[in-house]
Amino acid sequence: MVNSRIIFKIISQLLLFEMIFMLGSSVVSLIYREDDVMAFLLSAAITTGAALIARYLGRDATNNLSTRDAYLVVTSAWTAFSVFGMLPYLISGYITNITDAFFESMSGFTTTGATIFDDVECLPHGMLFWRSLTQWIGGLGIVFFTIAVLPSLVGGNMKVFAAEATGPIKSKMHPRLSTTAKWIWSIYSLLTITCILSFHLAGMGWFDSVCYSMTTNATGGFAPHNESVAYFKSPLIEYIEILFQFLAGINFILLYTAIFKRKWKDMYRNSEFRLYVAIVTISTIWISWLLVFRLGYDVEHALRCGLFQVVSFITTTGLFNDDAGQWPHITWVILGCCMFAGACAGSTSGGFKCVRSIIILKVMRNEFKRILHPNAVLPVKINGMSVPQSKVSGLLAFFAIYVLLCLIAATIMIMAGIDNTNAITIALSCVSNVGPTLGTEIGPVMSWSILPDYIKNICSFLMLMGRLEIMSVLVIFTRSFWNEV
Repeated sequence: MVNSRIIFKIISQLLLFEMIFMLGSSVVSLIYREDDVMAFLLSAAITTGAALIARYLGRDATNNLSTRDAYLVVTSAWTAFSVFGMLPYLISGYITNITDAFFESMSGFTTTGATIFDDVECLPHGMLFWRSLTQWIGGLGIVFFTIAVLPSLVGGNMKVFAAEATGPIKSKMHPRLSTTAKWIWSIYSLLTITCILSFHLAGMGWFDSVCYSMTTNATGGFAPHNESVAYFKSPLIEYIEILFQFLAGINFILLYTAIFKRKWKDMYRNSEFRLYVAIVTISTIWISWLLVFRLGYDVEHALRCGLFQVVSFITTTGLFNDDAGQWPHITWVILGCCMFAGACAGSTSGGFKCVRSIIILKVMRNEFKRILHPNAVLPVKINGMSVPQSKVSGLLAFFAIYVLLCLIAATIMIMAGIDNTNAITIALSCVSNVGPTLGTEIGPVMSWSILPDYIKNICSFLMLMGRLEIMSVLVIFTRSFWNEV
């Protein structure tokens, strides 16, 4: 039986946090004396009212959170944040269509980075700040943020963590999950501040430095300029961007071990990190070679553009310094593979995750060995630790659903008249939370505004499922979820 009171109680607290973030954006609007101040204040007032209603409905709630409740809380929290997050767009009038506003809000919180704005530079500073802030909030997880700030809000925090965290293996750096959450958010904040200072020293203004830093470390992709990072025409800024995108794609617990415990060798011993580096290296060299010999780029420019796009796609950030839609089509295949693979589990990136790829490769290897040695016991090991058979079975189910979801979504889009390349990459981009696509109708530098409304709604749902790793959302639609035990 679902405990609705505790769900309303948690949602109410989360909405109060969102209200505070809206007020922060209104301060930016006041500083720049622009016309969106009232939009944020009214949005904050409406969100506060909804939070009070939810708090009333959750009165006298006990902190007994079941597994069912945890999955429902996480899905409801992300949906609620996106619903109320679209209010500033609608009230300000910069988006007049509810579908478009919800799409933009969901794209922000899930760090997908797809946008319906054809010209983001027409937006006031407060709205640009809000777009980047939504991605920074969603980077490590809305509920995970609450665990760090208010660990006493719910019991059963580990159940919530399991429902929201990325990757098949949920690891902690401390016995208390709230302590783990605080450390991870500390690393996230440290990376963000360091990135802000680096961008500013490289020549960015403070506002751009803050916005780009938030969207970079969240591996989001929203940019305050239509040309994204290419707007600055600065190789130094592009290299800084590459560095922080790459760091944001590393498991944050691994980063904690390397930075605070100075166990740098642990990174190189980690099989997932090694695969992540290998994919980035091989893809960059391949694309750079194609850019030099097919498009006539000089070597440094080819390496910088190739590395930037590879890191942007594999970390599912979606920022760009060149139009990959104009590159040879073989580069689309390479970037599409990076988009699917994703970076490391436990990072802010989306995608399938390198650790899952390693497990699948090892399962395939074991099956070949089993043909020759039918009675052999062949465990799957990651970094010297055996992966339970239940995790392996769950991963194979996840892989099957992941691929099936992309195929179904792409088929619907093709039936809607979208060309094959765009349909496939749009579906993959949404499920992987990447943002840009590869094609002629909606390329890496284009908006998604031309899509029909019902396709945008499908994309919004795909983004949510992709951010919560599919199973956390789909389980709610099963009959057994609602059956009483």
